[in-house]
Amino acid sequence: MPPSTNTTIRYKGCYSNYFTLQRRKRVYPPAASLSGAALMIEEIREIQKRFGIIGRERELEQALAVVRAGRHLLIEGPVGVGKTVIALAISNYLHKQVFRVDGDERYTEQKLTGWFDPPIVLKLGYVQEAFIPGPLTMAMQSGGVLFINELNRMPESVQNVLLPAMDEFKIEIPKIGSITAADGFVIIATQNPREFIATSPISEALRDRFELVTLGYQPEAEEIEILKLRTGIEDDNFARLVVRIVRATREHPEIRRGASIRAAISVALLAVQLGGDVEAVRKACRLALPTRIELREEARSQPTEVIDAIVDSLLKRAEGLDRITTPLEVKKKT
Repeated sequence: MPPSTNTTIRYKGCYSNYFTLQRRKRVYPPAASLSGAALMIEEIREIQKRFGIIGRERELEQALAVVRAGRHLLIEGPVGVGKTVIALAISNYLHKQVFRVDGDERYTEQKLTGWFDPPIVLKLGYVQEAFIPGPLTMAMQSGGVLFINELNRMPESVQNVLLPAMDEFKIEIPKIGSITAADGFVIIATQNPREFIATSPISEALRDRFELVTLGYQPEAEEIEILKLRTGIEDDNFARLVVRIVRATREHPEIRRGASIRAAISVALLAVQLGGDVEAVRKACRLALPTRIELREEARSQPTEVIDAIVDSLLKRAEGLDRITTPLEVKKKT
C-alpha cells in the first residue's frame, strides 16, 4: 500500500514546480473474491468511524470498489447529501493525494492542464521550468485523485480535456509533449441532478467513462444521528423535530426542491443561539430554509409562508420539548 498522505490540495494556480513523469505500465488490482466480502464490511465500518459517516454502506461499498479497480467515479445526488464527504473519505482511506477543482462556468482548459509563466518564457523560452502544471497534470503525475466538485457546472470544452486522461491515461501538453498517468490515477467527480439551476448535462462520451454511484436522502433515523453528530446536540426530541421539518419540505406540494440535512444542521445550530426552545426553531427555520428550498412556478405562497405552515404543523406535535439540552450544559450538570 502506498504511504499515507491524507492530503487534499485545493488548486489555486500557484504551483511552480514541474516533475518529470516516467511512463509506467498500468496494473489493475484483481477483483475482490467472495471471501473478501467480510473484509469489505470491516473496511466500510472503519471508513464510517474514521470520517464520521452515518449509514451509506451501499454507496461506500460501490465507491470503494470503483476506485480500487482503477475506474473513474461519478457521484450524483441533490445538494447536501454528502457527495463530497464520500469522495474525500474514499480517497483518504486509500491514502491517495487529492487535487480538488470546484466546477465553474468560467473555468478554462489551461487552468485544468497547466500553462506557461510569461516572464520565464520571455527569458528562457518554452522550457519545462516555465510550465506551471494544473490539477489534472499533478494528479496524473502523482498517481493521485483529481476530485472535481460539481462537474456539470464546467464548460463542455473543459470536460472534453478529461477524455484522453480517462481513456488512454495520457494528455498532450503543447511545447512539453505527452504526460502519462502514474499508477493509481483516477478521477472522482460529483454532480447535482440535471434539474438543478446552473447545471448542464455532461456529454455522453464523458459519462460513458465514469462508473455511477447515486446518493439520495437518507432515512429519518440516520438524518437524526447525523444532526446530533454534527451539532453536538443530544436531545432526541429536538433533533427529531428539526429533521422532520426539513424532510417535510421535500414532500410539500408547492416546493419543487426541498432542503437537505445540511439545512437541518443550520436550523439546529441557529435555534440554540436563538433561545433553545420550540419558538426558536421557528425563527431558525425562517433564517435557514428560504435559501435552501425552491418553490414550483405555480406556487401561490411565498417561501416564508410555506415554511411557517410546515413548522406550525409539526410544532403542534412537538410536546415535551421545553428547551434544548446542549452537551456543554450536560457536562456542567455532571
